[in-house]
Amino acid sequence: MSPAIAPVESPTVSVDGSELVARDAREFGAYARTGGWAFGLKVARSVRPGGQAAQGTPKVSAKEFAELAGCSPERVMRYYRAWEAADDGLVPHFEALTPGQEVELPDADVWLSYYVARSSAASERGTAIAEAAEAEGIRPTKALEVAENPTALRAAILADPSTARAARRALLDRVREDPELQAEPARDVVRTDDLKKAVATESRSADRIGYVRQIAESGVIRTPAGQTVDAPAELRQEAERHLSLIDELEEDEDAGEWATEAYDTLRSLVVETVEADPELRVRERRTKFYSSLQKAAKAFEELTFDDARDFYDDDMVQRLEELQRAIGGCLTALRGARENHPES
Repeated sequence: MSPAIAPVESPTVSVDGSELVARDAREFGAYARTGGWAFGLKVARSVRPGGQAAQGTPKVSAKEFAELAGCSPERVMRYYRAWEAADDGLVPHFEALTPGQEVELPDADVWLSYYVARSSAASERGTAIAEAAEAEGIRPTKALEVAENPTALRAAILADPSTARAARRALLDRVREDPELQAEPARDVVRTDDLKKAVATESRSADRIGYVRQIAESGVIRTPAGQTVDAPAELRQEAERHLSLIDELEEDEDAGEWATEAYDTLRSLVVETVEADPELRVRERRTKFYSSLQKAAKAFEELTFDDARDFYDDDMVQRLEELQRAIGGCLTALRGARENHPES
């Protein structure tokens, strides 16, 4: 069993018990309203920045104040830095305060926006967070407070869509700058079916928007057979119109349907463009035929018959005979075309 803690004997006082209770209640009420601001005031009005000469002021250094208080200078400086709320007009500046001076203090719930309870601000991690906060135009204490309580950050992300969007944007910025971190969300995606489907959908949408953007910005179209030709003015204008509609969408709007409509419209127009130009139409068919021929030739060249005796069957021979007849028909047609067009 732990030894009993002996009560501290109360000094002899001239006031009765009810007055002592009332005084405790008043002090408790003052602290309940102001929280850490009450202690911050004691530091702000009594401590001068380190290295600054006393110049006749009774204020002392943080080290001296800490020795008098029986705590660490680091703890004193956390309260001192919290008083930088003066820059936001919440409290008077240090220079305007003198020891013992009383001022009106902000509400208690504002205190944690400025005070960081741990010494994380002095660490390498804390310094990086503080610098990032300043770059974003917010108080370092606010960012440090969030970093000290990731569970609260998680709760805010889960409960509030706007917080989730801000977190998503921040994470994307971090991923772009941290190659090692890129693999982690990628693994999370491939391990989650719903995310994989969402990524595939967004990727398809992005490809279709890229197709429209390429036509609008370069004025060049790629035909179904793979030819690259200049886009007619009307087709390019249609691409620019669709792209303008897509670019005007809000960040949280789904561009999928718009991308699909734009893509399908332009693909149809490309086909119409090819069919409307006799010369282009012939080149398109020739390109498509030659592409198919190249693929067929490559596939056949990859076949090997060293072990034919192990996998021979009649159906295989029949298929090859049919292929031979088809090739013969193609050769006959092409030779006939050459005879009819000797100049080609």
